Amino acid sequence: MSALMVSVLLCLISAAAYAAAAIAQERVAATSDGVTYAPLHRPGWWGAVALTGAGAALHVVALAFGPLSLVQPLGALTLVFALPMAALIVHRPVGAAGWRGAVLATVGLAGLLSLTGTPHPESLGGAERPVLAAVVLAAVAALVLAAHRMRRPVVRGVTLASAAGAAFGIASVFTKAAAEDWTDRATGSLLPTLGIIAVLATAGLLLSQAAYRGAGLAAPLATVTVVNPVVAAAVGITVLGEGFRYGVAGGVLAVVAGAVATTGVVMLTLRASPAEGSAGSAPVPCGTAAPGCESVSEPWPPGGVSPAEAAPVPPPHHRCAAVSSNAGRAGFG
Repeated sequence: MSALMVSVLLCLISAAAYAAAAIAQERVAATSDGVTYAPLHRPGWWGAVALTGAGAALHVVALAFGPLSLVQPLGALTLVFALPMAALIVHRPVGAAGWRGAVLATVGLAGLLSLTGTPHPESLGGAERPVLAAVVLAAVAALVLAAHRMRRPVVRGVTLASAAGAAFGIASVFTKAAAEDWTDRATGSLLPTLGIIAVLATAGLLLSQAAYRGAGLAAPLATVTVVNPVVAAAVGITVLGEGFRYGVAGGVLAVVAGAVATTGVVMLTLRASPAEGSAGSAPVPCGTAAPGCESVSEPWPPGGVSPAEAAPVPPPHHRCAAVSSNAGRAGFG
């Protein structure tokens, strides 16, 4: 088997591992009460951490066998793998809108990365690293604060996923710098760089976990998948002097590819919006004339406050069966 085929095979396994990790994180988020960032008591969360580490290790090994221009676009297959895997593992159907959004996001990302020029010999200087780390950590903190002010779960999840993608993208930039330090035996700058990588990777993992809470799987995963390489490419262009292929035409095509990827993310976000907050929640009350409603006689809310604390509710009470049937389907038709 040729080195190129080995690289492709490793990329496919890595993308599958990342997709399985995302599904595990989303399921933990959907079934955890009150724990947003790190449900340490859940074995499923630690399984997701292990899968993420395995995917990252396979991705690094794939880079040793194949070119960056091939390995990075194949990483976008994480999103494509996640949708059918979610349908198979947790029996969550994939709607037409979900497929269209996923395909657009993946095609746009692959097109953007395929236009990235050849690696530039310039490396990230020692004086630039703390500045870049401070800037990205400040941006991540601002996104987290903004997310906590948002009421809609899907929008909040996409914002947190953007912060996670930025952290992962800059962690990749510092990983490349650490590899160069190791090759040049520059141990003085290697250790601080490894510390920054650990902080950024941990922040990305915790923020991606928080992004899945109440927002489903599709929109947060698409956002992380797009933001991660876009941020890394932006640093490469602005800091390392890299550029796009084919000059001005390549730059225009890159803008078009970025717009396609953004459209896919927006489609996934809008597709997830109607069911936001439905996972794990009780059916909402509705009027007697609303379609899909059935009459029930138990008090509302079930298992809630005592009759002395609650306002009297005249039976029979009505709930929307149509709403309850959508529980847990955020992001998938």
